[in-house]
Amino acid sequence: MTSPHPVRRMTAADFRAVGMATLMEEQQPVIVTGFVEAWPLVAAGQDSDQAAMDMLLSHYGGMPVTGYVGAQGAGGRFFYDDMLTGFNFDRGRAPLPYFLDMIRADAQSTGPAVYIGSTDVDQYFPGLRAHNDLPPLFGDAVPTISLWIGNRTVAATHYDASHNLACCLVGRRRFTLFPPDQTGNLYPGPIEPTPGGQVVSMVDPAAPDLTRYPRFADALDKCQIAELDPGDMLFYPALWWHQVEALDSFNIMMNYWWDSVPAYVDTPVATLLHGLLSIRNRPDAERAAWRALFDHYVFGPAETARDHLPSHAQGPLAPLTPTEARRLRAAVMRRLNR
Repeated sequence: MTSPHPVRRMTAADFRAVGMATLMEEQQPVIVTGFVEAWPLVAAGQDSDQAAMDMLLSHYGGMPVTGYVGAQGAGGRFFYDDMLTGFNFDRGRAPLPYFLDMIRADAQSTGPAVYIGSTDVDQYFPGLRAHNDLPPLFGDAVPTISLWIGNRTVAATHYDASHNLACCLVGRRRFTLFPPDQTGNLYPGPIEPTPGGQVVSMVDPAAPDLTRYPRFADALDKCQIAELDPGDMLFYPALWWHQVEALDSFNIMMNYWWDSVPAYVDTPVATLLHGLLSIRNRPDAERAAWRALFDHYVFGPAETARDHLPSHAQGPLAPLTPTEARRLRAAVMRRLNR
């Protein structure tokens, strides 16, 4: 077992020179140091936690936000209870000042972990992005932009189905990242329920039980660590597993999720779930045969599956369009509902 590797770092000037397209081709995490250091919210946080809170509140529209309050003694890690049927935290909705008061009152971090997660910026903080926003980096994609606010918290290792640019605005953060090919070595937990909507690893990277989870030693060999200061930005591709630690008494992160395919392309999560229903329990020989079909139609070159057919006969094998996507979706629904 080796020590985790640090995520590659580049300057803001280098990032502007190589461009987002290069990072997407490389499909590796990268820290862009100081890329958002000029944002007013970053400057406010450098002044004081209260100044950052005041700036947030100056844009807050008043809608209740969803907050999470962790159990005492859990080390700030939001996870399951001992039976894996519930969680070690409470979830509720309240105005933002309620949760900020809890964080402010616990500046020494002797109380529970508190965070407000994945809060839509434009909906809850109108006007904030007027001076705190990334330049156009996403091509034709429209990113989902969210704020994460809290004290010292740990989001258990999970993956997202979209690509991510995570901007560290207030406080420091540490990401522990694993490539998608380490999924089996991370011992994924239940598909449902999940602590935050995504499957999480059962292993705590801070104290791994290698007797119970021996393959995690192999995952650690492929692990990368990203240490972020306020003003830094982290890129990591879709399906990279990541644990996220907020390291200071008050932390704010803004993240941009986006997909590299048009909106009419459905999420593969639905396909995965249906595969559990339709393929997982078939005999080994049948599953191997279906793997060959999937390799041909789905994972192999699209041209191999269709170029021997005239265009008028390609049907669902033809290049996907919004119209064909609707037809395919309708066909899938017919099969599911029969």
